[in-house]
Amino acid sequence: MWIITLTGALLVITYFYLRGTDLEAYDEPRGQSFDAGSGPSEAHRAVVDSLRAGSSMMRQGSGPERLARLRDYMDGVSESQAYSAKITPTNANGVPAEWVLAQSADPARRALYLHGGAFIAGSPKSHRNITSRFSEVTGAAVLAIDYRLMPEHRRLEGMDDCRTAYRWLLDNGPNGAGDADRLYVGGDSAGGNLTLALLAWIRDQGLRQVDAAVALSPLTDSTFGSDSLRRNLETDVMLAPMLRPLLKIPRPLLWWANWLRNRVPPSDARVSPVFGNLANLPPTLVQVSEAEVLEDDGRRYVNRAVAAGSPAQLQSWGHVVHVWQMFYPELPEACQAWDEIEAFIRSTDDQKITEQAA
Repeated sequence: MWIITLTGALLVITYFYLRGTDLEAYDEPRGQSFDAGSGPSEAHRAVVDSLRAGSSMMRQGSGPERLARLRDYMDGVSESQAYSAKITPTNANGVPAEWVLAQSADPARRALYLHGGAFIAGSPKSHRNITSRFSEVTGAAVLAIDYRLMPEHRRLEGMDDCRTAYRWLLDNGPNGAGDADRLYVGGDSAGGNLTLALLAWIRDQGLRQVDAAVALSPLTDSTFGSDSLRRNLETDVMLAPMLRPLLKIPRPLLWWANWLRNRVPPSDARVSPVFGNLANLPPTLVQVSEAEVLEDDGRRYVNRAVAAGSPAQLQSWGHVVHVWQMFYPELPEACQAWDEIEAFIRSTDDQKITEQAA
C-alpha cells in the first residue's frame, strides 16, 4: 500500500508542481515579423560557419574542460569586436560589475544589463559589444554585472546578485550617488530570463520600476515545455548542440533534476517568468528568431503579458541565430534589430514625457 501511496504522491508532485500549466493557448498571435523572404545575408552565413566550428571545439574534453573552454571562448568574443564605449570597473554592493558608457550616454540615465550564457558562462566582458550598443540606443550608462554562475553556485544565487545590483543602481550612477532620470533593464537568453523575472520582483517589492525593458531571445520556461525546442532543433546552430542530449531525457526526469539541483521547481516564476503574474509590468520588448529553439518562450511570455494588461510586444526575424544582436554592426539583421530597440526606447521616453506633462 505504501508503494502505491508513494507513487501517487510522486506523480502528483511531478505533474502538478514541477510541470507548470499548459501554455499552448498563448502561441498566437505571432507578433511583428521582419522576415522579408530574402533569406540570410552573406554575413549571417559567415556567422553560422563560425558558430559551427566553435561548437565542434566545445565538444572536446571532459565536462569541466568544456565549461572552461566555453567561458574562455565567450570572453574572447569581445576582443575581436569593435566598440567605442568607455569601460569602468565597479562594485554594485558586493556584485562585481562594470560601467559601460557610450560617447552619447547621459550618466543621469541608467540601465542594468544581464548577460546570457545558459547560467553557466558569460560575463560583462563577453557582452561588451551588446552593452556598448545598449548604452548608445538608451543614451544611458549601462551597469553590466558579473552575477554568480552555475554549477559553482545555485541559480537563485545569480538572481540574488541581479536584485542586489538593481537596488544599488537605484541610488548610484557612474559619477556617484544620486537618483536616475530614466531606468532601463535588458538581457539576452539566460539574461533575458533574469530580466523578466526581475521585473516581477521589482513590482512585488514596491521599488521604482524601470521605464522600459528589452529581452533578447529570452528563456522564459524552464520546464522545457515550448514546442519550438523540438521544432527548431535542426535550425538553431547555437543552442542545439547543448540541448540535443538533454531533449533525449524524459521531461519528468529533467524537472526532478532541476528541482534537486537548484532547490526550486522548474515551474516556479522565479526561474520560469512565463508562469508568473504578468500584470502591471513596464513596457517590454522581446525579440526572437523564428529559427531558434526559444522562439515560443518569447512569444508565450509576450502573449501572456498582453493578456494580463501589460504593454509587451514581440518582434521576430525569420532565419537568424540565437541572440544575433551580438553581431552588430557586421550583421545587417543585427543593425535592423538595434534600430527597432532604439525606436522602442524612444517611444517609451516620449510616453513618459507626455505622462509627466499631463
